[in-house]
Amino acid sequence: TKEGLKSGFVDIVVGTHKLLGKTVEYKDLGLLIVDEEQRFGVRHKEKIKQLKANVDVLTLTATPIPRTLHMSMLGVRDLSIIETPPENRFPVQTYVLEQNTNF
Repeated sequence: TKEGLKSGFVDIVVGTHKLLGKTVEYKDLGLLIVDEEQRFGVRHKEKIKQLKANVDVLTLTATPIPRTLHMSMLGVRDLSIIETPPENRFPVQTYVLEQNTNF
């Protein structure tokens, strides 16, 4: 709950961009993990910038936005590349079907 985040009772929370809203407060946020940064709006990214001064931020994306990639190339942000899939990963299965207008 919001009260648990504000009081520090809640240690870990998983959610959407709503966790960056104006009404959500954190007692001692230590790590923020952002998945698919390109889906976040300007307002959310500004909120993340505000948090960055006191919070470690890990951003995950399969398609980095040009600005983020440029910052990594300049050394402003660290960049790690995962070049191999996890062990025992299931292969991607792609199917091409004819259109069925009865659905």
